[in-house]
Amino acid sequence: MAGDSDILDHGVQPLDAVLNGLGLKNADLVAASTEFLTHKQVNKARKGRRLTTHVQLKILNALNKLGGEKKFRREDLFNY
Repeated sequence: MAGDSDILDHGVQPLDAVLNGLGLKNADLVAASTEFLTHKQVNKARKGRRLTTHVQLKILNALNKLGGEKKFRREDLFNY
């Protein structure tokens, strides 16, 4: 039987609602990132595919560049 650490799909993440609320697309995050962030990584993040902490931080950093005065935390974007 698989444990919680083995689950790879966590369902749609809070990141999806945040991006929709700000009117941002995956391409906006990729363009804002100064780190190597791909459309595929952002798409996986929105859909809930388990990502490494490193990729989560890339997404967080790009979003914080675009989010205006509001600064997000990793916990605001991912529920795993």
